[in-house]
Amino acid sequence: MGKLYRAISADGSAFAEVLDAKDIVSEIERIHKTSAVVTAGLGRLSIAASLMGYMLKGESDTVTLRVDGGGPAGQLVAVADSWGNVKSCVNNPVVEIPLNAQGKLDVGGAVGRDGTLSVVKDLGLKEPYVGVIPLVSGEIAEDIASYYATSEQIPTVCSLGVLVNPDLTVRSAGGFLVQLLPFADEKCISTIEKNVAAMRPISALLDEGKTPEEIANMLLAGLEPNELDSAEPVYGCDCSRERTEKILISIGKDELRSIAEEGKDTAVSCHFCGKEYIFTPEDIRRLIEE
Repeated sequence: MGKLYRAISADGSAFAEVLDAKDIVSEIERIHKTSAVVTAGLGRLSIAASLMGYMLKGESDTVTLRVDGGGPAGQLVAVADSWGNVKSCVNNPVVEIPLNAQGKLDVGGAVGRDGTLSVVKDLGLKEPYVGVIPLVSGEIAEDIASYYATSEQIPTVCSLGVLVNPDLTVRSAGGFLVQLLPFADEKCISTIEKNVAAMRPISALLDEGKTPEEIANMLLAGLEPNELDSAEPVYGCDCSRERTEKILISIGKDELRSIAEEGKDTAVSCHFCGKEYIFTPEDIRRLIEE
């Protein structure tokens, strides 16, 4: 499970949220059998979704992040609830491209840079909130910060990182968000800028054994940070046979009749966890009658 920690400055003008997501991203690699660069890309998006989901107020609220960058990985999707639990999927889990100019995994190259990041917040209202922005880099963290600045007018620093071992297992993974409230003064802003500039990459800090609490205190050093709360989010899918039946019903009775007439079992797999649900022709006919 993940380890998530939130802290706030003594005057309440700055907020930091840090997540150690090694277990979450390891589960992504296990389920989707992703190549290294896709593990990094989908892992970063899932970490961002978990951090953003945990900031939601209602117990049934969810946030969905979708990246369409035009890269070889195709579309990436991550969905998180208000506890920070997350699930994700990608069109093409195996992408092999050269390292970038810095000798690191080229997430932007795999994801693509010519497209959009969409953020859908389902807050239990008649219509969900939808924000769509052009991608800045496809590296995910910069795109998340751009979303907050553009769509929510909240000054935000975002860092996301995933280290992948040569055998494709996850060595470390995590991320943080730092946000300023409207009344933050110049001294607070300057302090955070210096703190962030002095920090090593989040994946390196976690790999060295730093805890989310220690990293949050580093981000808010000089601002007398106080703990807000903590959580242990997981990679978790809420699919079920009942939900799958509703999806089948939604395709229409004519299509279901066509499937039933083939006389073969129908297998439906969940994009998020890979679980397979089998429906016999009799099952399909029953759905037609409902």
